[in-house]
Amino acid sequence: MIKNLITRALVALLLAAGAAHADEAKIRQAVEAAVGAKPEAVRKTNILGLYEVVVGGDILYTDEKVNYIITGNIIDAKKRINLTQERLNKLSAINFADLPLELAVKTVKGDGKRVFATFEDPNCGYCKKLAKDMAGMNNVTIYTFLLPILSRDSADKSRAVWCAADRSKAWSDLMVNGIVPAAGTCDAPIEKVLALAQKYNIRGTPTLFFTNGERIPGAIPLAQLEQKLAQVK
Repeated sequence: MIKNLITRALVALLLAAGAAHADEAKIRQAVEAAVGAKPEAVRKTNILGLYEVVVGGDILYTDEKVNYIITGNIIDAKKRINLTQERLNKLSAINFADLPLELAVKTVKGDGKRVFATFEDPNCGYCKKLAKDMAGMNNVTIYTFLLPILSRDSADKSRAVWCAADRSKAWSDLMVNGIVPAAGTCDAPIEKVLALAQKYNIRGTPTLFFTNGERIPGAIPLAQLEQKLAQVK
């Protein structure tokens, strides 16, 4: 009797799983037809019966019949959490150990135990704000990849920082104090960093990566940065 019940339960689970996969396949096809791009992943969420569809690194939402496609963020109103951004951060995570840290400006403060990396443009206003916030941090090691994508002279400034005798100081002087270092003529790894940004689909600056692989696009308040570093210890 018990054996029969277990068998029936397993069959029911397998049928449900098969139906779910079938639904996801239909949704994948319908979304591809609607938006003209092939979805990378489909999964059912626990929010209003919506399905999450990843397309081109972005997240769309749809109902089971794909009558509607929703773009934008879903916010948990009670917890005040951007659920869509949280998912994007997880989906875009990397293996931090794969980062070629020799291509970055290394800044060590205090014991340097807390580690993270940033991709920044020397003409990025949000990067400058982040640099001023981070100036007061301690016990961190920051790897800054110079990513010149915003202005014509971004590459010149990046090269000047890289060619400076003290790269960390030159970067800080530029971003915090607005002091542009003297023009450099050394072999700066600008093209390699641009290729790296393309590989990791980095679309803007600043972009932060933590040792657990999590990515945060854009500048974040110092308190949030400290909290994130505490979480990934």
